[in-house]
Amino acid sequence: MKILTLLFVILATALAGAPLNAQELNAKVNINYSQLENTKTDIFPKLQKTIEDFLNNHKWTEIAFRENEKILCTFNLTVNEYNIGENTFKCTLLMSSNRPVFNSNYNTVCYSVNDREFVFKFSEFDQLEYQENQIDNNLVALLAYYAYMIIGMDLDTMTPKGGTVCFQTAENIVSAGQNMDFPGWKAFSDNGNRFGLLNDYMDGSMESLRDFQYIYHRKGLDQMAENPDTARAVITEGLDLLLQAHKARNMNKIAQLFTEYKRNELVNIYAGKGTTEEKNKAYEILFAIDASQDQEWQKIKK
Repeated sequence: MKILTLLFVILATALAGAPLNAQELNAKVNINYSQLENTKTDIFPKLQKTIEDFLNNHKWTEIAFRENEKILCTFNLTVNEYNIGENTFKCTLLMSSNRPVFNSNYNTVCYSVNDREFVFKFSEFDQLEYQENQIDNNLVALLAYYAYMIIGMDLDTMTPKGGTVCFQTAENIVSAGQNMDFPGWKAFSDNGNRFGLLNDYMDGSMESLRDFQYIYHRKGLDQMAENPDTARAVITEGLDLLLQAHKARNMNKIAQLFTEYKRNELVNIYAGKGTTEEKNKAYEILFAIDASQDQEWQKIKK
């Protein structure tokens, strides 16, 4: 009996010490440098590990994350140019983050971006350190920006506008980026760059899109396993908010970006399922947002 009591105490102590405040990200970094010729490649495994450790080991917020709640994300870097003398890397980043859908083994994409101006300096013994009030390293700025965007987008799907604080921190990083001589940060130089996308997302006219993020994920996808018809109806009604955001600023790429990384998922919600009215409404709204994907949207009607 004493042995059982001792075991119970040990177990309780272990559970009490479980990481309730673990880091937020579970990031996987892949670096493709195959297109480079006559280049020493020793630096790339070091770069991969340094980025991965920085993303995964830094505590980005005060929010308590359990180990199994960490946000799954992938950073795929393609190195287009590497200047070994100046330690300069010119890369393209394809980044995506995922969130599990409740009561299923399915993960949905929460955020995805193709950054063609992922440029930075890095040498073998560099250590990355993030200090919010002193950002003078562009690689640190890039990774911190995307860390907060990933967490903010994830939180927006969990509670209405839940990611606001993270986006505000990302705005501070963008402001710091204005003072660095690297592309992708400058205000109004490109509405698809890091400044442009975040500025658009935080614009007051985009509140309907942020509301839709919550409705689509929490009231729609998360309920799909238990009541698919009701969940689909909620998503269909919520699409009005996505269209509203698109119409508010039709040069804004945010609504279209959502349909790009959700394209297959949106088709699967309706193809062979739902009412004719739901299918027609979904098709008309998605076509209005991105007519270039009409071949895909047509599948909704089947």
